[in-house]
Parts: sequence; structure tokens; C-alpha cells
Amino acid sequence: MPYAAACALLLTLPVLPVLSASADTGWSAAPAGQGRPSFYAEGVPGALLRDTLAVTNRGTRPLTVRLRVTGLPVTLAETALRIPARTRAEVPFTLEVPPDAPPGDRPATIVVRAADGRASTVRLLLRIGGPRLAALTVEHVAVRAGRITYELVNRGTTVLVPRLAVRADGVLGTVLDRSPRTLPVRLPPGGRLKLDEPWPDRPALDVVTVRLTVTASGGARATGTASARFVPWRTAAGTTAGALLLAATPVAVRRRRRRTTAELPRTETEVEST
Repeated sequence: MPYAAACALLLTLPVLPVLSASADTGWSAAPAGQGRPSFYAEGVPGALLRDTLAVTNRGTRPLTVRLRVTGLPVTLAETALRIPARTRAEVPFTLEVPPDAPPGDRPATIVVRAADGRASTVRLLLRIGGPRLAALTVEHVAVRAGRITYELVNRGTTVLVPRLAVRADGVLGTVLDRSPRTLPVRLPPGGRLKLDEPWPDRPALDVVTVRLTVTASGGARATGTASARFVPWRTAAGTTAGALLLAATPVAVRRRRRRTTAELPRTETEVEST
């Protein structure tokens, strides 16, 4: 696309009301045209957007800078510039919205760094359009060493702030019942978090089913379950050993009686022969 057409497209973009960083070193970087402090763009997955960065050298000597972008797939027309004194250079760039990108806001930063190490940064915010879906799953629930461990996975296209409710039912009834509460996490689309829930007062002897129920705004809801057996192993081991010992005792007594009966005549004979 011709440069003039690219500039015309740029002027149609709305203004993002945030301040951009600018190094106070006789030069600065900012979006070209309209006095914008930062970049803002909107597009659907697969769209190709264009804009222009302006680097202004207000000093009395030539300026050499390098440019790079973090956070989004942005292609700069130039990644290195030598700008004469009291001159402004404009660098067109293209932004390709990833074809599989979920709806929402994606930030990025254009970094312009001079040869002496000083830098100026310009923020870029991309708003991706499309259907908004809230969905999640609760996976790998387990009970380990006084804690309930689990994983949350965001299967939708929106950022989720989950709420968790915990319940555990044993043989004789409910042994744990915690009301829903908001977790101090934010789960982005496609994100996975490993979390755990303390359970210090778990039963000493029981077989329980643990159920985690997680909800979030937008209608997201999911459950995960796990089974656990609580057995006091030292007591159980002692009881088992005792039971085995008691079971073996009658056999041992019968064998001893048989051995004593068989040995008695020989002993008496030996005594008499002495």
C-alpha cells in the first residue's frame, strides 16, 4: 500500500488517552500526526493494520537509533535509523492480528533506543473484536498432605476472575463445606493455573468425595471431583499386625503341643539313662 494511503488509514484510528514515555534527551518518539500520545487500533483476527511512528531529533547532532516491538506481531519498515539534526523521521509499520487471537485487549510497546543506551517507549493497544465466550474447566483435583490441589483452565475468550466453592462428603455426611469466594487471580484466555486449597482439619478415618465448583462472570461454571481415603496408618498397621498375630496363635499353640508331646518320652528316657 502506498505510504500516503497508510497515513490516511492512520488518521481514522481513535485516540487512546494515556501518556507515552519520552526520553528528555533532545529527541523523542511518538505516533505520527494528530498529537497522539500512544497507538490504538481495532481489528478482527486475521486483519492487517497500519500506522506510523515518528522519531524527532531536536538536537544539533545526528541521532542513531534502533527500534523493536514487544508484545505483538508488528513489522517495522526500518529497525535502525540515522536522523540528521533538527529532523523528524517517520517509520511506517504493519500489525497483523493473529488469526486465532481471542477477543479482548492486547498491549504492546515500541522501544526506540539510542546508541548511548537511552530509550524512548511508545505504548500500543490492540482491541481484537469477535464473540465473547466465558468458559472454564477444573482439572487434576487431588488431596495431598492437608491440601486440595487443582488446576483451572480458561477455555473461553474473556479474562476470568473465578469464584471457588469447596465441599467434601464422607461416609457419615458432609465433612467440609466452604461457601463461594473470589480467588485473587485473573485467568486470561487459554491460561492455566495450578492452585491449592488448605484442608488442615481433614478427618482421621473416612472415605470422602471432594467437589470443587468454580464460577465466573459471563455464565462460566465448572466442577471437579476427587476421592480420598483417610486412614491412620500406624493404628491400622498395629491392628493388622495384632489381627495376624491372633490368627496365628492357635496354630502355634497346636504345633507346640504336638512338639512337646513328641519330645516328652525321649526326655524322660534320657533322664533315666543318666
